[in-house]
Amino acid sequence: MRWQTSLVLLLVCYSSHAFENFITRSGHQLVDGDKEFRFAGIHAPELHRIERDILGKCSSDPRGWGQYFKWPTDQEQENWIKALVRTGHKAMRIYVLSVADESDALCDRETHILPPFEKNKMPVLNENAMLVYDRMIYFADKHGLRLILPFIDHWEWWGGRKQLAAFYGENENDFYDTNSRTFAAYLNIIEQVVNRKNTYTGRFYREEKAIMAWETGNELKDTNKLFLDKTVAQISKLAPNQLVVDGTYLKVNDFAISNSQVDIISNHFYTVNGNNKPQTIKDDLKKIAGRKVYFVGEFGLEGIETLQEIMDTAIDYEYQGAKTAGAFVWGFRGHRHNGGFYFHKEYTGHYSYRIPGFKEAEFNEEIAVVNMVRNAMARMDGNPKADLLPPPEPPRLRGIKSLSNIRWMGSPLGQSYIVERSESKNGLWQVIGSQISDGNLEFDPKKDSLFADSTVLKAGKRYFYRVIAKNEGGHSQPSNVESFLVPAKNN
Repeated sequence: MRWQTSLVLLLVCYSSHAFENFITRSGHQLVDGDKEFRFAGIHAPELHRIERDILGKCSSDPRGWGQYFKWPTDQEQENWIKALVRTGHKAMRIYVLSVADESDALCDRETHILPPFEKNKMPVLNENAMLVYDRMIYFADKHGLRLILPFIDHWEWWGGRKQLAAFYGENENDFYDTNSRTFAAYLNIIEQVVNRKNTYTGRFYREEKAIMAWETGNELKDTNKLFLDKTVAQISKLAPNQLVVDGTYLKVNDFAISNSQVDIISNHFYTVNGNNKPQTIKDDLKKIAGRKVYFVGEFGLEGIETLQEIMDTAIDYEYQGAKTAGAFVWGFRGHRHNGGFYFHKEYTGHYSYRIPGFKEAEFNEEIAVVNMVRNAMARMDGNPKADLLPPPEPPRLRGIKSLSNIRWMGSPLGQSYIVERSESKNGLWQVIGSQISDGNLEFDPKKDSLFADSTVLKAGKRYFYRVIAKNEGGHSQPSNVESFLVPAKNN
């Protein structure tokens, strides 16, 4: 009977499809069917791989920064995508496919792209990693989120062009040389990924309407004409129904504007580069002059006033009728499986933002930034401001091993929680905690507790617990019920 159950589950997955159309391009506009498609949001780089900042740096990584990583659970991925969609996100750009480094085993981490099995052969996709990628695309399709997917990184943070070149005894600059083994491997990776069959949907990636666009890579600032021409030709040949983004950085290349197979041109704004200002949007739109779609892939690490000025320009400014298609503030982290949120602290002191925003991150202007982005998404759709958040769904209460550490996976859009206890699974519920927050900015699951029941309870008796989420839109239904048997006293 096991195979029959699996078949039913697969058929349920295959039947899910949130989108009627691929996103297409009409001149300087993105189009969904016959409607213009514009978007704003908080950039969610880790829908497919998590930096475990709580563990600090891995000293075995010769790059000197050495993060630990892990794959998100299915509940985490779906929770994050629900939070994005329910705050108005229509599209999301994620981070790159990670490339293996010699220090990976010492740092207890996996990557998406592995070295060839035989010398000078093509790289191999890590099936464990790609199953998580499959699931991300499935949940995006299920809940209505369009994805922009970059291939390889210019930088080393997750393993990029330097690590790919190391497979072939070449250097990082050979990545941009179209005669190199590294470039051949890069094109092969594109082919493997685009032609992959999603184990959750049964569709090839090239058939997934949730994939709005493929991006040549992240911040490929040394892109040259021949590199771009050959790369976008490969993507367009393999995935003719999906769009192509030139992943160049800090500039708009004339050869990208003139290439008919490039649909979208992007830029990233950061103060360290001197371009984190509204004028950059105006300059970019002027240079593109309506010949391509333009969006701001990343901007941030500044105060709310600067972010608001840039976002306002992205929404309202136009050059010869052309506007910015979208803009993403950097960056987002979501709920942990067993309580609290993941976090990331930038070199500027800014932390990643959580949705819907929490008072514990007031110094990080979290609520103000989240509200700015929500209003921006509404304005992109022609509304003056965002509607109230919908009421949250029930949180997921985890099994209770100690009354001093009661944990739950936070609800998408949950802002505070009510904890209730009863002496019967179906009995009268008593509120034992209200206005409980899971927004501790650096929640450590090894030592931090969301809630402790400090009541003196009867020894040898079983008690039952449930949790309710709240936000500005109302209350959730109660969570699942978990119980705890108070240990009997020793005679």
